[in-house]
Amino acid sequence: MTREEPSSRVLAAFGASEQPTPLAGGQETAWRSGDVVLKPLDREEAELAWQAELFDSLTGEGFRVARALRAADGSLVVDGWCASRALAGCHQDRRWADVIAVGARFHAALASAPRPGFLDSRTDRWAVSDRVAWGELPADEYMHVKHVPRLFSALRPVDARSQLIHGDLTGNVLFAPGLPPAVIDFAPYWRPPAFASAIVVADALVWEGADENVLDTVVDTGDFPQYLLRALIHRAVTDRLFRLDEPVRPDDADPYLPAVELALRLAAG
Repeated sequence: MTREEPSSRVLAAFGASEQPTPLAGGQETAWRSGDVVLKPLDREEAELAWQAELFDSLTGEGFRVARALRAADGSLVVDGWCASRALAGCHQDRRWADVIAVGARFHAALASAPRPGFLDSRTDRWAVSDRVAWGELPADEYMHVKHVPRLFSALRPVDARSQLIHGDLTGNVLFAPGLPPAVIDFAPYWRPPAFASAIVVADALVWEGADENVLDTVVDTGDFPQYLLRALIHRAVTDRLFRLDEPVRPDDADPYLPAVELALRLAAG
């Protein structure tokens, strides 16, 4: 499938004068032209405007964010495309502690942000799996997903304040020498910040070859086993919703199984 390239009209509107080159990562739809990153709009325009306003007013130290660019006429969207200023840096493997630390600083800056109403109308697979993990959708409809019954059986209530968080930090922090880490591709959720850290740990265990030492990154997080259980439910349900036509992985080829066993052991201890 050929990736759609931004037109000359889109480039000109956002002041991008160089030949665009495709960017790896994410959904592989983004392009870079000089210091401008362009991608097709993948959310409601009102959500984009909300994020632009949020980031324009955001104050805090120890992180960078990509602020939205407006076209010459003030628009955030031109022919279905949006743009932001490019940030120096790249993803670096196995820096989970640093990802969690910059997430904590980012979430501290977001602590007083009000809950955006559009979260209630989201129906994408990530939003669905998040609601399942937090008991806001009937669990019975997802008990066929491998590991979900066992993970649910170990859940206990958690008492923590919810706020605006980035629910997909793992691959969305860029590191550059001499600069604070950059937080990109903001995925807004309304959950306790510890849940965001647990997702990073879950991703590290399932997909990035981490062992139990990754738990040292969250040693001071109360009730962490409960957040990890929810993070694994969230990821397992999302994974299944994207693989409905594929067979269930056998145990000897299941990247979730060791992480699930660890989470259950922690919750029982």
